[in-house]
Amino acid sequence: MENIKHLISIAKEWFDKYFLAVVAEMKLTDVLDIFILTMVLFFLYRFLRERRAGRLARGLVFVAGVLVFSIVLNMRAMQFILENFYQVGMIAIIVIFQSDLRAALERFGSTPIKNLKNSFSPSDYKAIVEMADVISEAADSLARTQTGALIVIERSTKLGEYLGQGVLLNAEMSAPLIRNIFFNKAPMHDGALIVRNRRIYAAGCYLPLSRTDLNKDLGTRHRAALSVSEVSDAIVVVVSEETGTISIAVGGVLTRNYNYSSLKQALLKHLVPVENAAGKRRFFGAKGSTKDKK
Repeated sequence: MENIKHLISIAKEWFDKYFLAVVAEMKLTDVLDIFILTMVLFFLYRFLRERRAGRLARGLVFVAGVLVFSIVLNMRAMQFILENFYQVGMIAIIVIFQSDLRAALERFGSTPIKNLKNSFSPSDYKAIVEMADVISEAADSLARTQTGALIVIERSTKLGEYLGQGVLLNAEMSAPLIRNIFFNKAPMHDGALIVRNRRIYAAGCYLPLSRTDLNKDLGTRHRAALSVSEVSDAIVVVVSEETGTISIAVGGVLTRNYNYSSLKQALLKHLVPVENAAGKRRFFGAKGSTKDKK
């Protein structure tokens, strides 16, 4: 009983010293500091929750909790071990998960300020709808013949580092051209097609593979799609050669089982900002601009 009272008194003393006293002296800059730190932690949580490093992060949080507990109860042996673990272990973690950390930093700087502005013109809306229609039509046609395809739609993050082994085309967007690029006997069918500024910019590009755990029925195209989406804000459309299933990778997350209509809707959702809803109603619902297929 006395041990419980002693523990409660220690907890009360810690609460008064490290919470109430801090809140009483808090300034506006402190609130801003906490807000920025919260946003950074939230970003890290969103990035880690779908990756193998997420399990490690949960383990580190648990170890940190045990360390705090050992400090409060003055458990010197446990405190000594955990403090040395953090000093040496953090360096090892940085080395082991350098690829994940690199991806996090690249994603963190991939959203420019200009994307926050309402900069779309009516002609931009029409061009985006036409591009989504062409890609959806091509993907649907390739899926019916179980022809594998990997289409990367570049947004704010430039993907020039993946163009080295590809062929620069800079061609006008068209469904027949996309189908011909990924035709089974075509020389560039195994690589990725990169779309830049609503044009077929390059084809036959080879992408790195993600280390994220995937289902066994997903192949190298899906891993390549995830890899690009993990380090950039690109939208990647994948057509499976084995099953003909259409998938989309965005932000390191892979969603599957799209058809022509649902793929087009998903592309428009990602390509057009929410604040431009008025423009969407004007062009997405315009008769004759696109022809949806069932």
